[in-house]
Amino acid sequence: MKIGIIECGPVPEALRAQYVSYPAMFAAQLGALLPGATFTTISVVNGAALPTPDACDAWLIPGSRYGVYDPLPWIEPLKDFIRGVAREKRQPMVGVCFGHQIIAEALGGKVEKAAIGFRAGMERYETTVGGGAPQVVTMPASHQDQVVVQPPDSEVVAKTAACAFAGLRYKNAPVLSVQFHPEFSRAYLSDLIAMRSQQDVQPGLTHAPAGETDGIGMRWIAAFLSGR
Repeated sequence: MKIGIIECGPVPEALRAQYVSYPAMFAAQLGALLPGATFTTISVVNGAALPTPDACDAWLIPGSRYGVYDPLPWIEPLKDFIRGVAREKRQPMVGVCFGHQIIAEALGGKVEKAAIGFRAGMERYETTVGGGAPQVVTMPASHQDQVVVQPPDSEVVAKTAACAFAGLRYKNAPVLSVQFHPEFSRAYLSDLIAMRSQQDVQPGLTHAPAGETDGIGMRWIAAFLSGR
């Protein structure tokens, strides 16, 4: 199985030596859950051209410091690519944070800066991403934008009181996206918050016990990408 990861933004420079990149985070964790999977990174943020939707068996769009409304040369081509993947209905696609937002925008939703401001910390989500009855999970969060208009032909699979569309599954295509960051270790989230301490950040949204729901988000993504 070949998984394409579309890099839309770097790890902050101050943390890059230790944490490398967001594609590296996903590849390391998904590789342990999907033996035999291979990963290729398409760094649109660094000028790489997007391939055709059938170039990989599945697609992943991680987070970014940029907004879907920023006038960057790769934003509109990425939206076109997302629509192409959704139309072909063959390759599963997962979006995380910025990936969640740009998929929603490409497929008819709307994204804006959150009225509540920048969120960073561990947050509780009511979710049905894993299937079955709703459950409450604790996930890393770091965002100032969020989906404010639900795209057509989608269902809400995660939410909080402040973020009504924190997870979306699309009904007519194998597409899943979430606002939270299952790839973030607690160490990375802590270092990210410390680095941003001079900004308008609300740290420590929830002080969840270590290990409470660690790893569950990546297991959901692995299952979705592999068609399980």
